[in-house]
Amino acid sequence: MFEFLYWLLSYVVPFLAVLTVIVFVHEMGHYLVARWNGVAIDAFSVGFGRELIGWNDKHGTRWRISAIPLGGYVRFTGDMNAASVPDPEALANVDPELAPRLFANKNVWQRIAVVAAGPLANVILTFLILYALLLGYGRYTIPPVVGDVIAGSVAEAAGIEPGDIIISVDGYAVRGFEDFQRLVATSPERPVTVELDRGSVSKTLVLVPEAVDVEDRFGNSQRIGRIGASRDVAETDVTLYRPGPVEAIGMTVEEIRFIVQRTAAFLGDFFVGRGDVEQLGGPVKVAKVSGEVATLGIVALINLTALLSLNIGIFNLLPVPMLDGGHLLYYLVEAVRGRPLSMRVQEMGFRFGFALVLALMVFTLFNDTLFAYFGILR
Repeated sequence: MFEFLYWLLSYVVPFLAVLTVIVFVHEMGHYLVARWNGVAIDAFSVGFGRELIGWNDKHGTRWRISAIPLGGYVRFTGDMNAASVPDPEALANVDPELAPRLFANKNVWQRIAVVAAGPLANVILTFLILYALLLGYGRYTIPPVVGDVIAGSVAEAAGIEPGDIIISVDGYAVRGFEDFQRLVATSPERPVTVELDRGSVSKTLVLVPEAVDVEDRFGNSQRIGRIGASRDVAETDVTLYRPGPVEAIGMTVEEIRFIVQRTAAFLGDFFVGRGDVEQLGGPVKVAKVSGEVATLGIVALINLTALLSLNIGIFNLLPVPMLDGGHLLYYLVEAVRGRPLSMRVQEMGFRFGFALVLALMVFTLFNDTLFAYFGILR
């Protein structure tokens, strides 16, 4: 019993707290823009399945907390289901006074705005969290100067030398050696462009970090890039840098751009055969990571919330029917054609999208269990 309570408090509670915040913000983005555009809304739900707690607001929307806390939805009047598939019968028999307020009857640009608002809300949440943490805590940094280069390493072959000052990697500014390490580590077996300063002479090098498997502090296996350049760090090397409010905006935007670019590169690796399925994670892995990060303190958990929010926003923009990106694809096609796709085509797309998302969920759940908990096939 004690072990179960420990597991519940250590993993499930942090995971549900993080997921609930992210889902609520995402769906609130849809809800607010829909309201601004006069769309009639039947329900706002955090979670799926049977309703646990619910109430009606003055607009007639049912607010719900449901039994399965692994997502959520905003259901518009006239929708067939939570995926916002239009119900032809409901649309045909709707009260004429209600018809102008149906989501399906709004113009295509209004529908695009409503759908895009969910992922955009996730991006805004990520920006606000990262910006607040940067202003509130600053960041510890060490000079971006190379100390040692291992003989026979990628760094040596590329021409990096001790004493080189790293200026940027792939266009991202390097403010400290920790930036250099992170930019290289997130590019295993992918070319990176390094700009450095050597004796006041600027040089640009292109190199490909080798992929190595390492364990983090929690014993989780991570596949990272390594080039064989390092530096010793004395206590006097570490400084706390606090950017001003304006500079912090640029630094936060650059951080978001970095996460988006590296996430896209990670997904792209699977299409060219470089992807490592062990790095993919579903609800179980996210719960495990949430629990581990929670042991580092509330600030670390808040930072994880920002990263997951951005990744969920990116995932929802994939052009897969049933996800927000699939809806946007339909509406963009409609904007170009001047008329929507047939209901039959849309329904077929939603069926395909549902099967694809379900298959991905099953795969990641299986992958979580197989690799993270049993260590099979390691």
